[in-house]
Amino acid sequence: MIGLLLFALAAQDTVLLRPVVVTATRVPLPADQVAAAVTVLAGADLRAQGIRTVADALRAVAGVAVVATGGAGGQTSLFLRGGESDYVKVLVDGVPLNQPGGAIDFADLTTDNVERIEIVRGPASVLYGSDAMTGVIQIFTRAGAARPTIGAEAAAGTYGTRTAAAEIFGGSGRVAYSAQASWLSADGLYRYNNEYRNTVVSGRLSVTPSTNAKINVAYRYGDDVYHLPTDAAGDPVDSNAVSADRGPLVSLALERRFGAVEARVSGTWRETRLTFDDQEDFPGEGAFSSRDYVRRAGTGAAITWTRPDAIVLAGIEYEEQRQRGRSAFSVSVDTFPDSIAVRRFTTGYYAQAIVGTNRPVTATVGLRVDDNSQFGNYATARAGVTWRLDDRTRLRLGAGTGFKEPTFFENFARGFVQGNPDLDPERSQSYEAGLEHTFPGDRVTIAVTYFDQRFRDLIEFVSNPPPGEPNYFNVSGASADGVEAEITGAAAGIEFGVRYTYLDTRVLQGGPDGGPDALFVPGRSLVRRPGHTLAPQISTVLGRTHLALAGRWVGTRDDIDFGRAEGDRRVTLPAYAHLDVTGEYVLPSWSVMLRIDNLFDDRTPEPAGFPARGRTIMLGARAIFRMR
Repeated sequence: MIGLLLFALAAQDTVLLRPVVVTATRVPLPADQVAAAVTVLAGADLRAQGIRTVADALRAVAGVAVVATGGAGGQTSLFLRGGESDYVKVLVDGVPLNQPGGAIDFADLTTDNVERIEIVRGPASVLYGSDAMTGVIQIFTRAGAARPTIGAEAAAGTYGTRTAAAEIFGGSGRVAYSAQASWLSADGLYRYNNEYRNTVVSGRLSVTPSTNAKINVAYRYGDDVYHLPTDAAGDPVDSNAVSADRGPLVSLALERRFGAVEARVSGTWRETRLTFDDQEDFPGEGAFSSRDYVRRAGTGAAITWTRPDAIVLAGIEYEEQRQRGRSAFSVSVDTFPDSIAVRRFTTGYYAQAIVGTNRPVTATVGLRVDDNSQFGNYATARAGVTWRLDDRTRLRLGAGTGFKEPTFFENFARGFVQGNPDLDPERSQSYEAGLEHTFPGDRVTIAVTYFDQRFRDLIEFVSNPPPGEPNYFNVSGASADGVEAEITGAAAGIEFGVRYTYLDTRVLQGGPDGGPDALFVPGRSLVRRPGHTLAPQISTVLGRTHLALAGRWVGTRDDIDFGRAEGDRRVTLPAYAHLDVTGEYVLPSWSVMLRIDNLFDDRTPEPAGFPARGRTIMLGARAIFRMR
């Protein structure tokens, strides 16, 4: 059925998929036994609401701040619980999407063929290694269904936006499959050189040869091209700059159960080909081009021992990261080429014990050691307790540490910028406490979480270092404390949810690039992190018509304005409010949907210097045919 279920967005821990979550502990576990704060979004409901990108889906999650530079395809960053934008590990069926060192652009990540998205808030390096400093976002593709089904959809709207997709999924008792191909094109916000194109092909195959064995294979290929007319300050100055990001990811997992012990062997592959071309706009301006090949390949093995009152997990992972690339800057007098060819590898050993799985109190303890070829050994840990006070009330306590390795550029850059091969990993420590209660009647649930984080050895870029010194240093420290509050419920045929996040970030130690307009100013907040965020939602069904309203109010936040004639300036951006409206008319085999984002046309910029999308209207249709 094509449906619109608001609670897939408004979930506290989980709503639609409340019984079991996977990402928080790497084993299927009932949600009320998980010590971490987890939210689950259902992919079918996101697509039914016309939400095309994962970034737009995550805007409604507590603790999340999304910042997009302009229209479709513009650099899109995500800040979780006040951490840096590269502090969240993003996985698709276990395959890391982050570039080595944690960087990720959410602009190209779509909701195609997604079964669900699990968001774990809090450090998770103990299970996922580098990049998981403030959380993990894992996307699971669809495993298929009993009846073979074919679907197609198309939509068009403002800013020249056009989308189309086709899908097929189905299965039997031993085999399940899904596949989807999609295409998106948009014109952007600027009057020239701002086209965007996104093409995705994805699929998953699950084979169950016996009741004790399972094989999963997943594949995804993305082809994204973005024409960008702006410089780093957001000024439209270029008529022909274009970037492209292409490449596949593959995951393979083999599972076999031997009584109370389950063995799992997995392999992951992520390949990215990045290109950038910027030819002369006028004679003598100069031209720049680059070609980079980036690969993350890994393999792992784990054993899970399940007892009536405990689960013990132990595993080993090996990952190789490499990058090869060439770039050239050309002016009338000469061409200045550069190249990079770097490689590093990590072996991680981890163990986790979950005790009291059938008791009111469940305790989780984990430890991990990573051996990295660049910076040596690094250990992380996590512990948590869940106390089910009664059938309606749950108390959570947790603490943990995380780390993130430097990027290849921070370690090995040459030319105008000099990398620092001696950088230490960035690290975090976090504490949190949460309370959840469902009122009599099971119609309304409230959840409140307090978190306290400290970040150390942050890597800062210094534009004018001392002679002979690199441009990157481990110097800065910061804190991020806050409260996440959620209330969800249903009454009289109406479902509602409200999420509020309070965040207080503070720079504890600045770096050599000081001054009131630096990125890290002692005593000031971290940039692009709003102090207050409110996201209310409401939905209802009137016959065949599904209606939903989703609001978002984002408070003031500091930023750096790079476009001022007098130099970079720290500014405070005003608050903004968006209201999104979705209406869907549903019949057994097809539906028609109208979606309006930013109904009141609020043009307040998310980052300084870049325009925001105004009112966006999309009209689309979707058809589903189930075979007998």
